[in-house]
Amino acid sequence: MRDTSVARQLVDVLRQTGVERIYGVVGDSLNPVVDAVRRTDGIEWVHVRNEEAAAFAAAAEAQLTGRLAVCAGSCGPGNTHLVQGLYDAHRSGAPVLAIASHIPSRQIGTGFFQETHPERLFTECSDYCEMIGTPQQMPRVLRIAMQRALGHGGVSVLVLPGDVAHAPAPDEPVATDLVTTRGRVVPPREQVEALARRLDAAEKVMLFCGAGVRGAHTEVMELASRVGAPVGHSLRGKEWIQWDNPYDVGMSGLLGYGACYDAMHEADLVVLLGTDFPYDDFLPQARTVQVDHDAGNLGRRTVLELGVHGDVGETLRAVLPLVRQKEDRSFLDHSLHRHARALEHVVAAYTHDVDKHTPIHPEYAAVILDELADEDAVFTVDTGMNNVWAARYLTPNGRRRVVGSFLHGSMANALPHAIGAQFPDRNRQVISLSGDGGLSMLMGELLTVKLHDLPVKTIVFNNSSLGMVKLEMMVDGLPDHQTDHAPVDYSAIARAAGIHAIRAEDPADVRDALKRGLAYDGPCLIELVTDPGALSIPPHITGEQVKGFAFSAGRTVLDGGVGKMLDLARANLRNIPRP
Repeated sequence: MRDTSVARQLVDVLRQTGVERIYGVVGDSLNPVVDAVRRTDGIEWVHVRNEEAAAFAAAAEAQLTGRLAVCAGSCGPGNTHLVQGLYDAHRSGAPVLAIASHIPSRQIGTGFFQETHPERLFTECSDYCEMIGTPQQMPRVLRIAMQRALGHGGVSVLVLPGDVAHAPAPDEPVATDLVTTRGRVVPPREQVEALARRLDAAEKVMLFCGAGVRGAHTEVMELASRVGAPVGHSLRGKEWIQWDNPYDVGMSGLLGYGACYDAMHEADLVVLLGTDFPYDDFLPQARTVQVDHDAGNLGRRTVLELGVHGDVGETLRAVLPLVRQKEDRSFLDHSLHRHARALEHVVAAYTHDVDKHTPIHPEYAAVILDELADEDAVFTVDTGMNNVWAARYLTPNGRRRVVGSFLHGSMANALPHAIGAQFPDRNRQVISLSGDGGLSMLMGELLTVKLHDLPVKTIVFNNSSLGMVKLEMMVDGLPDHQTDHAPVDYSAIARAAGIHAIRAEDPADVRDALKRGLAYDGPCLIELVTDPGALSIPPHITGEQVKGFAFSAGRTVLDGGVGKMLDLARANLRNIPRP
């Protein structure tokens, strides 16, 4: 006789929606769902080592496919482990459904073993969080949760006590259509006309693009040509706008480079396109127009001369016929020359006698990786210095994807993101740019990669240091403390887990190590022992930051670390922007 439990109905509805897998750790009150997956064709349980990794994996799958992805955690600790990854998924706008199983419903409120209140726990990292207290709520509440995740772009959490999951379902699920493609916001005509007037009136226009320019590359290029505007981008906008862009002046923000900051601050009019750029100190706080499909984002980071509520593509297609062609390209040409000089300075620093520079310059390794990676590779990037090297040295082309914890800023995301990126397409190259700090936090997920024989290529930039934290301390005028750690051979750990591994300590071996590792048929870890003194210097440094950095250097010298500061200074000459 066919099982008609709530758990089985839940899995049936997920299959009807096209869900192919659930990431999680089995156990306790989650077992009815796990068993329903076992007995249902077309859906699999993906065992991970930590529920945090399950949420990260689901987030990456959802961002790459645009479809609903699912993770699950058992009651108590299984739920709390989910929180970190769900925060990342929700802030990234990934449509993820989390199944949070719960203690027996008759025990709720008694202080029972592993009791938490998941309906409260997940409210800040989700758009929808509800508990199924009776079988009669199924499958309606499940469908609401799925549609909210897909419609709003974020996390939905379904709390399910184990006894309710075991209970008979009242009805057979009837297939229903979920809307997975959202409509585009067309801006009001008066806002379009106001934008056109400002574009025509300004002598020097600069465009700054975020992830909201996805699908509008052609329109942005046409507007830049029409008004002679340099085009900069945020980290999340890089993959959508930098490729085939003759107006590119780099990136702004803490990880920025090139002439983007200067162009933005010298412009008569800055147009923010599809970006909720959080670093307001890098914005001019004047002479700014913002275009966004979410009206709630307008004016959140800067004062505006004009806010336009509309999809970027729809807005630009509406405004372009109203904008006059500017003949004066001097501002654009000046910005492009400045950008080229800035990049030439950096390139010369990491390519000159690089085979003699040990430890390995991480910039050099990132450039070689960029050359060797597939044209449609997916890069998952750890938070920290690996974000910097990816932002500055990976080349987008309209087919490559870059996934990271760019809004939540969680460490340890790269490897579990890579797991979720690889499952939907085992033939696509997936590369995890892992820092040794991030990898060591969720190192058990190497076992997940091996268990499922995922051909993930894990590139470990091993500098035995928390480089970004070191920089934060020094900018605040503090000598770095507890940021450097004893060396670890991660390639040996990978081999012990049954994963093919390659280790390079000499820069002359970097190209061969990466080439062999990327070509390996199966999981592979490539460990690069890199310079712990290679830090990121933002494109704009305030007087207080310089003062803090200098004070930190002085403190380090007074503490007996003059050799350490000399090494740091030499390492960072190649990263300091020219005046």
